[in-house]
Amino acid sequence: WGNSIFSSQNNIMFPSSDQITGLPQSSKSYLNSGTTRTLSPIVTGTSVLGIKYEGGVLLAADTLASYGSLARFKNVQRVHKVNKSTIIGAGGEISDYQYIQALLKDITIDDESFGDGHTLSPSEIHNFLTRVLYNRRCKFNPLWNVVVVAGFDQGKSYLGYVDMVGTSFSDDYIVTGMGAYMALPMLRAAYRPGLTYDEARKILEDALKVLFYRDCRTINKFNFARVDATGVTIDEPVILETNWEVARV
Repeated sequence: WGNSIFSSQNNIMFPSSDQITGLPQSSKSYLNSGTTRTLSPIVTGTSVLGIKYEGGVLLAADTLASYGSLARFKNVQRVHKVNKSTIIGAGGEISDYQYIQALLKDITIDDESFGDGHTLSPSEIHNFLTRVLYNRRCKFNPLWNVVVVAGFDQGKSYLGYVDMVGTSFSDDYIVTGMGAYMALPMLRAAYRPGLTYDEARKILEDALKVLFYRDCRTINKFNFARVDATGVTIDEPVILETNWEVARV
């Protein structure tokens, strides 16, 4: 009888990628591999801290992007302006954060192109990011970020949080990453309504020092960004004064 054309070697009904002629090798590999998703972040940033003060909101984040456990990129800004009333800061995968920045740039350009004098409010931007991150989570292809949204609009301060699965809330102070374990108790103890800018800055500086001592994914170089009635201000990176004398004990 010989070999049947429907044998495993000559499966014309369901040929394998190797039996398909004329395809480059890369295409055959793609047919075999199927759809893949990011399973873990590669280049990451750590904690972002935010706190409200009288007449504005202050954010802070270090400038390190770690490649695994390697402190690889030491001048990465992780707090950015969205529009005249909103700033964001993010931890997690840096490339995903760049994608989020591109999305926000697109909607900001669309908003400004109407020329009606209206701009997206901080809460609207926070809700937009919540929908984006939850949508990607539902596709099992999440953006590996935790984003803090800060703004000042119509005389009111706004501070919101959203993570990679779309969990979101707003509060008077927010900390992400390792800071949620070490710095959040400090902010909770020190915060009170009506803080001045200098008091809020001192609270964040003290918390950032503790994170520098304890978090192996941070460095002693930070960006501070604030938003108030005058608009958005992002300071140049600063190095905080630290004390390692305790290590001699």
